[in-house]
Amino acid sequence: MRRYPIRALALALALCALPLGAAGAATPANEAVAEAEAAAAQLRAAVAKLAEAVSADDQVTALTEVIRGYEHGLAALREGLRQASAREADLHARFEAQRARLARVLGAMTALQQSPESTLLLHPAGALANARSGMILSDVTPGLRAEAERLKADLDEIATVRALQSAASEMLASGLASVQEARRLLASAVTDRSTMPVRFADAPEELQKLREAAQSLDEFAQGVDRMETDIGAPMDDFEAAQGSLALPVVGSVLRPYDEPDAAGVRRPGWVIATAPAALVTTPWPATIRYRGPLLDYGNVMIVEPARDYLLIFAGLSQVFGEIGDVLKAGDPVGLMGGSEGPAQEFGAQFVADAARGMDAGRTESLYLELRKGTETLDPADWFILNPVVEPQQN
Repeated sequence: MRRYPIRALALALALCALPLGAAGAATPANEAVAEAEAAAAQLRAAVAKLAEAVSADDQVTALTEVIRGYEHGLAALREGLRQASAREADLHARFEAQRARLARVLGAMTALQQSPESTLLLHPAGALANARSGMILSDVTPGLRAEAERLKADLDEIATVRALQSAASEMLASGLASVQEARRLLASAVTDRSTMPVRFADAPEELQKLREAAQSLDEFAQGVDRMETDIGAPMDDFEAAQGSLALPVVGSVLRPYDEPDAAGVRRPGWVIATAPAALVTTPWPATIRYRGPLLDYGNVMIVEPARDYLLIFAGLSQVFGEIGDVLKAGDPVGLMGGSEGPAQEFGAQFVADAARGMDAGRTESLYLELRKGTETLDPADWFILNPVVEPQQN
């Protein structure tokens, strides 16, 4: 029987085992990739609707659907990329652990090889020595083969994740210009739309005085609530919608109701992390009571979904509509600030941010507050946290 060095024997057996790996088998990485590919299809479908939206009778509704579809697809793609990257990191950690373990095993086998007793086991010395050699190889070979099969499966998973990341980067770069154009067209379409019903007359002077005198968002909101306005016929039963409202933006809740920030400041609302230029919509039919800059909150939109109730969105870059406009559920109220980088950089950066974690790349903050009269309400009792808006993960 020919004598083989231990390392060469292990390598030969591993190489023989490689073709036995099951390509395309169901793995955590493949499942994450499948979800990400479905999200990418959603993104492409949203971008493809842009041409139809431009010619639609109601451009505001059509363009809103394009942008929101794109953002929902981005959120799903972000999660798929995050899961795939987490799986890749787990596999790398396993490689490191296996590398140390296999090094110890091979070291022990090398030590055995160097001893006279073990050398006899690997040299032909008659029938007894051959039998002993065969017994050892029969014990070692299946283990090495299994190790090689697992290694090939893990390498296949990593290759799948890398291919997903490359394809996602290219696809996002190609679709960025379309969604940026949709945002620009939406801002124009909202301004041009002339069919928006008006619930009550504009009161710019009273609001201007109130804004100049207000020392806080709470004081201003209470002043708006006290203003005498005719909201017309009763609207839909807003109170019955408690616990079922959709969040107004795609993002993740950074700070829940009344939780102190790093400076110890408490706010009676939610701070939601969003991507740059994210679309903000109203979750319920509502009348615009105020829109414009306020203190250090940036642009603020205050809408009235029912008598005595106010929804406040603060921190927007652009706000749509005019005071007195009556919005349908899902109508756009504005866009967040910030901007994506150049197309190629945006795609690569998005993939990198998704791998780092949920909130990476979500650089803008929307403040959401719900009020009934002078009382603030916890949004957790009214809104649904779903794949569109995620809770913060520690």
